[in-house]
Amino acid sequence: MRKWFLLFIGVAVIAGNSWAIYDMYQPRVGPIGNGKVATHVWVSIIINIVIGVFAIAQSIVLFVYEKKNATLLKKFPHLETERFLLRRIEVSDANEVFQYFSHDEVTKYYDLDTFKDISEATRLIENWQKRFAEQEGIRWGIATKSDNKIIGSCGFHNWEKEHSKAEIGFEVTPEYWQKGVMSEVLKVVLPYGFEMMGLYRIEAFYDPQNTASKMTLEKAGFIYEGNLRESSFEKGRYCDAAVCSILKEEYV
Repeated sequence: MRKWFLLFIGVAVIAGNSWAIYDMYQPRVGPIGNGKVATHVWVSIIINIVIGVFAIAQSIVLFVYEKKNATLLKKFPHLETERFLLRRIEVSDANEVFQYFSHDEVTKYYDLDTFKDISEATRLIENWQKRFAEQEGIRWGIATKSDNKIIGSCGFHNWEKEHSKAEIGFEVTPEYWQKGVMSEVLKVVLPYGFEMMGLYRIEAFYDPQNTASKMTLEKAGFIYEGNLRESSFEKGRYCDAAVCSILKEEYV
């Protein structure tokens, strides 16, 4: 939206001032100011034209930037850490996804009910793939390098491109809790969000009682902003949500 606004302003300013120059020298009017155009008039026209050119240049930069990002995002990006591969989650990974989402302790603070059937995992994976295809978000499967098995996932959703922000979410199978998985994964996921997706703000929402998520996010540099009182209705009750965020300029 911003690029179109800048383009419109730039074209309008240049067109308006070009018409003013043309109109000043029409025979029916003649040059203003006893045969000469006053200096301050020319200065004003030149400044306006420069502003118009700058606005158009900015809109072109935004067009190129968005096109570049769209091209980069068409192919699913694979990332890598010391212990894990971050890759696209396939329907063939449904068994692993079902395995950890079938544990109550995993879904306790999640906006999903505990899975009872593998078809639920399949639908979730297809939803993640659909979001990526429509450039609404991206979800990586966290796979061990030793056997390429999915042990969790991490990614961005609620991507608001006009505001350059997105929400991050993640989960890990209980067998890998307290082993520094997410701290390691966030070191490559956050830079991707800032550098490749053009995000300025990455935010996270979590249950105030979920101290594990709170500590993981704080370790990654997120700053706690407060609680949203009973902001969502999940599993038959209204729930509070803690919100934290990290800005591009804060990320090291």
